[in-house]
Amino acid sequence: MIVELARLILGLLILCFHRQVADFILSREQELASLLSQRGIFLPSFPSTKFTHDLYFCLGTFIAILSLTRLWLFR
Repeated sequence: MIVELARLILGLLILCFHRQVADFILSREQELASLLSQRGIFLPSFPSTKFTHDLYFCLGTFIAILSLTRLWLFR
């Protein structure tokens, strides 16, 4: 029961802060890409900021709905 509640809270937190999480992850990916390009390894272009915002919003929604479903069905 505690694990399902923790998953629900995680999903809701991702849902609430999806823009900040997406911006943070995207900036880290860009730093990694610049570090690798200095060493001669080139990566394909990154997705747009809007796409990453939408991706993390959908991820948070999916986790929250899945957790609610598990809580409701397997209480």
